[in-house]
Amino acid sequence: MLTLVIPVSFAVLGLACLLTLVRLVRGPSLPDRIVALDTLNINAIALIVVYGISLRSTVFFEIALLIAVMGFIGTVALTKYLQRGDIIELK
Repeated sequence: MLTLVIPVSFAVLGLACLLTLVRLVRGPSLPDRIVALDTLNINAIALIVVYGISLRSTVFFEIALLIAVMGFIGTVALTKYLQRGDIIELK
């Protein structure tokens, strides 16, 4: 069953990445691009997890977790910069 599901998953996730890249390039606004970048991060994590399942390796799950944490930090930093104009508040 996995011999059928994994290639289909790769195809669907690849299409999702392609459509997200289109939204990232076209915009129309900066918040839309930030959301598209976060969605692209989630799609990349899903691709890594499916690849790990196909190879039956647990290393890829740890890599996906690290990428998820870095993506979350990046999204928070970008939105904070968009709202306030700076990332680190010095008082």
